[in-house]
Amino acid sequence: MPLDTIELCPAAEPVASLIVLHGLGADGTDFLPMCDELDLSAVGPVRCVMPRAAVRPVTINNGYRMRAWYDILAPLGGAGAGRPEDEAGLRDSLQQVHALIDREVVRGIPARRIVLSGFSQGCAMALLAGLRYPQRLAGIAGLSGYLPLATTTAAERHAANADVPVFLAHGRDDDVVVPARGEAAREALKALGYAVDWHAYPMAHSVCLEEITALNRWLLRAWA
Repeated sequence: MPLDTIELCPAAEPVASLIVLHGLGADGTDFLPMCDELDLSAVGPVRCVMPRAAVRPVTINNGYRMRAWYDILAPLGGAGAGRPEDEAGLRDSLQQVHALIDREVVRGIPARRIVLSGFSQGCAMALLAGLRYPQRLAGIAGLSGYLPLATTTAAERHAANADVPVFLAHGRDDDVVVPARGEAAREALKALGYAVDWHAYPMAHSVCLEEITALNRWLLRAWA
């Protein structure tokens, strides 16, 4: 099923698209304020697309049903390997995100003018889907997240996005997705040759104004 989306559409025909994937139990509307804060006028009209993940039971929350890109089977603390992951759910949502990017291309936005971004679970999905997308994207931005299915990234990443720029930011006091997870993602991507623009802030599992400002600057460079 295609994803429901919330969109901020410019008055003029858009020349670029920013896709923002929300976190666990959240909704696309959570990132309306962030998109409102961005000043992308130097790029031209930009369409912001905020999809809604499906509602599903989440194991770590006692099976409670909520919007989630995939199931969380164990706490997200620590940076080591071997943590159980919902591979089927991840790969199902990967296809949905790819379909969302495809839709933007059909609507007239070349893949090279599309940035895929996300927060927390949405960050994980942006990295998973963006690195594997078969057309070059403008960039991938991940906030307070981690790299899922990390051991398959080298083999599964698409050559089209072998040099895509990556923005990663994380709160130093994050106790939901601990900073070590974000740092591990940064190091894994750097080892594969990606140019990672890394930022850390004195905050918990959230978004701060300084982070949005840094993301704004990076977006302008990605679309330059």
